[in-house]
Amino acid sequence: MPGLTQTLLEVYQQGCLDDYVTAIAWSPDHSLAIASAAGEILLVNPGTQAEIILQEANSQSIDCLAFSADGHYLAAGGQSGQLLIWPIQSPTHPPVVLPHPRTWLDRLIWNPTRNELAFSLGRYAQVWDAATAEIVTTLQFENSSILDLVWHPQGSHLIVSGHQGVKIWSSDDWDADPTVREIAAASVAIALSPDGQYLASGNLDRTLLVWPFDSDFPWQMRGFPGKVRQLAWSEFTVRQAHLLASASGPDVVVWRKKSDASAGWDAQVLDLHEQRVNAIAFQPGGTLLASAAEDGQLCLWKKAQQVAQILEGAPQGFSTVVWSPNGKWLAAGGQQGEWLIWKQSSRGRGFR
Repeated sequence: MPGLTQTLLEVYQQGCLDDYVTAIAWSPDHSLAIASAAGEILLVNPGTQAEIILQEANSQSIDCLAFSADGHYLAAGGQSGQLLIWPIQSPTHPPVVLPHPRTWLDRLIWNPTRNELAFSLGRYAQVWDAATAEIVTTLQFENSSILDLVWHPQGSHLIVSGHQGVKIWSSDDWDADPTVREIAAASVAIALSPDGQYLASGNLDRTLLVWPFDSDFPWQMRGFPGKVRQLAWSEFTVRQAHLLASASGPDVVVWRKKSDASAGWDAQVLDLHEQRVNAIAFQPGGTLLASAAEDGQLCLWKKAQQVAQILEGAPQGFSTVVWSPNGKWLAAGGQQGEWLIWKQSSRGRGFR
């Protein structure tokens, strides 16, 4: 296939859980947490290849994982409604447990500047403070169950999405009314550019909206084959132009902001995949884009334009993909429980 000229990454470590890999998260010191639909949670240290089982399979899916910004805590949630929080210095100790019976917990994210954890509970979001071990606020979305949530890169705002829009709360005053970005359909995925300048929303009605963070007026992109399920921003700008990747059905579209501040976005379709793309991720500090799909292919797109390598290891399809914070490791999970870690190949150095 044209463009497959380099071995950018090579398999370093792999294993298999009992069921579908639902979530993967890297810590700041490059430990890896892996969760499955069977309820397993595995902690892997690629440096030593050591593995610690934090939780055995219990038939209750774990659907979300996240490390705190300082790496001191790992949070997990899922089908049981329990929010589980491990202190990473003592991972074999029992976790802190915040029970929320009859509420499936499928979204959580740590504040990037302090140890506050936001998570969804149906139509509500709560924020838990690790320092005080208390809930500091409960936020009502009202229109629907919460479909996604994300912190501003400076930790100054919590953004929550669902039916008919996106709500933005200031962390300096949780009691103040949120800023609302209204849309016609449900916002199923949201993402902020790393500099906090742009907010993107992938929507159920096959549209993508991108707002300047301080503006009510978005750019609207149409023509997707289905709902826009996945979004990823690059930390690296090309000639000061932001890069945003979106996934809908089997297609990945890379959007480049035009140089004129008031102008829109140029698009390039990456259409190699034959089945639905389940996850996309830019390498930190670069423009190498990974896309993982149900066709069993994990594609690496050099400069987010041309496929340079196709990784395999999950014949029945990949479910998730995440880069390590230093960009030297790539981890992915499969629909049959496979998990793999690739490392930068000595033959592929300088590929960012």
